[in-house]
Amino acid sequence: MSSAQLQTTGPVRADVWLWSARFFKTRSLAKQAIDGGKIDLNGSSCKPAKAVHVGDVLRISRGVERLEVEVLALSEKRGQPSVAQTLYRESEASVAAREAAKAQRKLVGPMAPPGRPDKQERRKLRRLKDSM
Repeated sequence: MSSAQLQTTGPVRADVWLWSARFFKTRSLAKQAIDGGKIDLNGSSCKPAKAVHVGDVLRISRGVERLEVEVLALSEKRGQPSVAQTLYRESEASVAAREAAKAQRKLVGPMAPPGRPDKQERRKLRRLKDSM
């Protein structure tokens, strides 16, 4: 993708920019995240058609991951991941918070049970549910 494709003449829709910067796999997933309140633009809520400009700050929540990025360039086309990373810059505070959360999750360990319950454990669960 050349720099001519990177820079657009005008503002870009928020859902298109999130998709082209590879924060979401599809544009509809980006739209759902915006509609669900997972994206803030310049400290306020955002709509999918809201215009994104160079210099805007986006707060993105994806699962347990929280990102704060500044828009450096605009693009309406989805390109290579290396090019998509040039569209934004993540703040140092955001990087530090993500690393701390990652380390905390590593210490806690997996949250899922070790395996499927066997016949005896299923009976105990059924008795527990029936007693409630």
